Amino acid sequence: MLNCIKCNTKLPDAANFCSNCGFPVGSIKVCRSCPACGTTLSAIDKFCSQCGKAVRVIKDTTANGSLHEVSHTRNDSVPRMVPVKGGTFLMGSLTGDFQVTLSSFCVSETPITQKQYAYVIGKNPSKLQGENRPVEMVNWCEALIFCNTLSAIQGLTPCYQIGQMTDLQSFDANSPVWKRIACNFNANGYRLLTEAEWEYAARGGRNIMPTRYAGGSDINQVAWYGENSDITTHTVGLKKPNSLGLYDMCGNVTEWCWDYYEPHLIPNSQTDPRGPAIGAMHSKRGGCWLDDAEQCTVFYRSGSIPSGKSSSLGFRICRSDFNAKA
Repeated sequence: MLNCIKCNTKLPDAANFCSNCGFPVGSIKVCRSCPACGTTLSAIDKFCSQCGKAVRVIKDTTANGSLHEVSHTRNDSVPRMVPVKGGTFLMGSLTGDFQVTLSSFCVSETPITQKQYAYVIGKNPSKLQGENRPVEMVNWCEALIFCNTLSAIQGLTPCYQIGQMTDLQSFDANSPVWKRIACNFNANGYRLLTEAEWEYAARGGRNIMPTRYAGGSDINQVAWYGENSDITTHTVGLKKPNSLGLYDMCGNVTEWCWDYYEPHLIPNSQTDPRGPAIGAMHSKRGGCWLDDAEQCTVFYRSGSIPSGKSSSLGFRICRSDFNAKA
C-alpha cells in the first residue's frame, strides 16, 4: 500500500493519484505548477485540474524511461552571473524594518548545481542525485572552498583567506582555524552573498517586489517546498524566476550566506552590512523542499554551524564585480 505524501490517505500500490486530494503519487513525479493558477501538476497532465488551462506535457526523454524535467535556464559548467545594480531597500520583514544600502554585484542565476560543483571540486557529495539539481550535503566551509577554487580556475583573485593562504582545502571544517577566515570584498573572485545581498536580490533589486516570495505571491509558481516538492529537490529553473531573472531563490534548497547568524537583525540603517564579527553559526536563506511556506519567504532567517550539512542545504555565489560574466 502507498500513503499519499500530502494527506496520508492509504492507496493501492498501482495508484497514480490520491483518491482523496488528487495529489500525484507512485511513479508519477511532480515537475511543475500550472502557469496560470499555480496548482501542482504531474509530468503527464495535459490540463490543469483547477483552472482547466492546457499545459505542456513534459515528455519522457531518458533512456531508462524516467521523466525528464525541462529547465528554463542552462546548466553550464560555470554558473551564469546576473548583474544586480546597487540601491537602497527596506530589509527584515515583508514591509521592511530598516534601511540598507548596497553596492552593485552580480549573482549566479541558480543555486550551484551538482554538475557545476563536480566540475570545480571533482566530486558530487549530493544525496539527491541529478546533475541539474542543486548541489547539497555541502557545509559552509566547502562552499567557500568552491568559491576560491573556481576563482583560481578562472584566473581571478580569491576572496577568502586564512592568514596568507587561499587554498583552503586542507583545513577541516571542524577546525577552529576557520574562525580566522577573512573575506576580501574588493577581490574580483567568487564568494557567498551576504544576508543583505541575498535578500535584496531575492526581492528583485531596484525593482523591489512587495511579495512574500522571490518572483511572486503564489509560492507554487516560484518555489519547491514541502507541499509540492514530492519530498525531493528538483532541476533548477523549473519555476518562475523573479524580476532579476533569478531562479529558485525560494525553495528547492536553503542557501548558505557569508554572515555569522544572530537571531535578530540589528535594526539600524547600514551600508553594505556584512554581519557580526564573530559567531557560532552562519546564516541560511530561502527555505527548501521540505520547509513550510513561511520558511520560504524572502525575509525568513535561520542558521547552522559551519560544519553542518544536509540534503536540503546548498548555496549560490556572487562577485563584487557588477560587470562580471561567466
